[in-house]
Amino acid sequence: MATPPFTLGLIQQAVQRDAAATVDAAERAIRDAAARGAQIVCLQELFNAPYFCKVTDAERFDLAEPIPGPTVERMQRLATELGVVIVVPIFERRGPGLYHNSAAVVDADGSLLGVYRKMHIPDDPLYHEKYYFTPGEIYQHDETRPPSGFRVFRTRFATIGVLICWDQWYPEAARITSLMGAEVLLYPTAIGWHPKEKEEWGAAQADAWRTAQRAHAIANGVFVAAANRVGFEPEPGTDGIEFFGHSFICDPFGRMLAEADTEPAILIAKCDPALIEYTRRNWPFLRDRRIDAYAPILQRYIGSPD
Repeated sequence: MATPPFTLGLIQQAVQRDAAATVDAAERAIRDAAARGAQIVCLQELFNAPYFCKVTDAERFDLAEPIPGPTVERMQRLATELGVVIVVPIFERRGPGLYHNSAAVVDADGSLLGVYRKMHIPDDPLYHEKYYFTPGEIYQHDETRPPSGFRVFRTRFATIGVLICWDQWYPEAARITSLMGAEVLLYPTAIGWHPKEKEEWGAAQADAWRTAQRAHAIANGVFVAAANRVGFEPEPGTDGIEFFGHSFICDPFGRMLAEADTEPAILIAKCDPALIEYTRRNWPFLRDRRIDAYAPILQRYIGSPD
């Protein structure tokens, strides 16, 4: 039997220097989203801290906390009170010297369903994530499935897949998570413009970001929702980053159900899983996959034999 329609909420915020104030603001936004009907609420990547990866600084590991820990436990209490699912992306301290860019998934009864750990870790100017984050490892979910680092979470309202920021550029991540049964792919994100590049490349970069994720929705016949941060975040010795927002929710046809601009926003959209079945019947991409022909995808590069 198909899942009944469910309502998504995305929180797009500017992050304050004070962590407590940032988490307070996120809680207010979650309450607002729930009051507007949201049943599953997704926060942005590393939601409770400024984007600290602009430089490499060992003291910034102090920003991390365990899961469960103070922030996740606070969100568990809030989820219980409001009866909503909350996706909580934070800097996770898993053990001494072991840190992840993670998202805890809290069900509507406050239970911690599990943690997704970002699989693809970038390293670019002002995005020095390889210094801070260990990629999520590949592990055995159960005996009936091949090992994978990707996950789905069967929440009270829908089966959700969570992927994080740089993961959103990889069709393999979207396809695998969809094949595992996700009805919606949630992408907590922190992506922005280098100020010197914005005039020439800014519009194209934001459009490419939206297009890549809408393509995942179409190719897999699922809903896709991306929650990005906004605002300029300075960093001494650099030009800083201007996070461009444009959070959105789209349906399996790639049609926009809700979209923000570059200001703080709360997005709400109703998603009907019956549309997944309808889309896949009419665009049977999963039916026509040639799984017998895809072994080369496991190679890093397939060049000329010469």
